[in-house]
Amino acid sequence: MDQEQSKLSKAEIEYLKEGLKRTYKERFEMCTRLYKIQQTMNKAVITHQPFISK
Repeated sequence: MDQEQSKLSKAEIEYLKEGLKRTYKERFEMCTRLYKIQQTMNKAVITHQPFISK
């Protein structure tokens, strides 16, 4: 356990502790939001057109 803690910085440990304080509803809403973003990005079609035509 000491080896794992030495690999993590204090900021990372605080971030993990903050995540544990969230309720299941908050976690669900965050996962839903990320899933919707992922679905939108998968459907996105990116087309590139040069600004200056030669």
